Amino acid sequence: MGNSFQALQDGTVYTYLVNAHWSLEQKKTYTFVNLADPDLHIEWPIPLEESERSDADLHHPMLKDAKPMAPRRTLVTGANGQLGRSIQAYVKEHDLQGFEFTDRDEFDFSDPKAYESYDWSLYGTIINAGAYTAVDKAETAEGRRDAWMANAQGPALLAKTAREHNLTLVHISSDYVFDGTQKEHSETETFSPLGVYGQSKAAGDIAVANVPRHYILRSSWVIGNGHNFVKTMMGLSDRVADPQDKLNQVTVVDDQFGRLTFTDDMAQAIFHLLDADAAYDTYNLTGSGAVKSWADIAREVFDETNGNGDKVVPVSTDEYYAHAAGPISPRPTNSALDLAKLEAAGYRPADWEQTLINYVSEQKQS
Repeated sequence: MGNSFQALQDGTVYTYLVNAHWSLEQKKTYTFVNLADPDLHIEWPIPLEESERSDADLHHPMLKDAKPMAPRRTLVTGANGQLGRSIQAYVKEHDLQGFEFTDRDEFDFSDPKAYESYDWSLYGTIINAGAYTAVDKAETAEGRRDAWMANAQGPALLAKTAREHNLTLVHISSDYVFDGTQKEHSETETFSPLGVYGQSKAAGDIAVANVPRHYILRSSWVIGNGHNFVKTMMGLSDRVADPQDKLNQVTVVDDQFGRLTFTDDMAQAIFHLLDADAAYDTYNLTGSGAVKSWADIAREVFDETNGNGDKVVPVSTDEYYAHAAGPISPRPTNSALDLAKLEAAGYRPADWEQTLINYVSEQKQS
């Protein structure tokens, strides 16, 4: 006995008889009965060659031949910076498609007019790896304007675009949004920046946090493919080790504490959050492991470079900058970030000291 149901179509009541004993391994059988003419039965499904099809149907490709829609594009800003280069390397290594890499000379995201040249309906994600990071120069009249343009106005315009077009916006923050009085900073700590750079970054964070689909990754002490503290220390270690060079030792501050953040880890964390559809929010992101001072890190770099870590002399921040010629931005004493939230989202950052050893070794071979 089969099941049946009735439906009205084109003024005629049809009864649909359905085989009640079919399974996933058996083909469904449908019989269409015209109640006005019970002797007229139409077997279903109708063979394709016996069906009536429109010209449009005849010209549609078969499903196996149909081309899927291209994925929505991802725009990466600041592509020539340390993080931008790591993102490019990740995309290439994993053969990801639909990525566009831009820098300020191609897309100045702090300029409202620059947005007019994009069809934002084609995009799904923006990864903002661009920022003004000259911390001390930001304390000058020119630097203050540049910092606020890149770190506040630019992210605010990206946020506006993301809201209007329902895009996912990934943005990089900094430990400088805090004053450093807490030993370790959580994502929910109230902003308390000490200098212009930190103030401009905090303003950008506030704008991005209002985007429904956003990831803010807060980092500290960033090291990547470009000018950075580790490369500077490696160069100084070489000079101290050179008997022809008169440099015998270097002074490094020992009253600022934190962990290094390597841009390759940052790139991996960004794509982890995107691929895992993690909750939209702010996540702290640095290397894991021990919290140490800049002087501690300098010693490790010297030892890995030439075995001369004893040539690093610790000094206080006040002593180090006592004879500085230009304005100096205040630094947070404690820059360590609590990583529990990122780890709960399924990403555990690598130990920064092991990454440092690998990084120095790679730089020595390059």
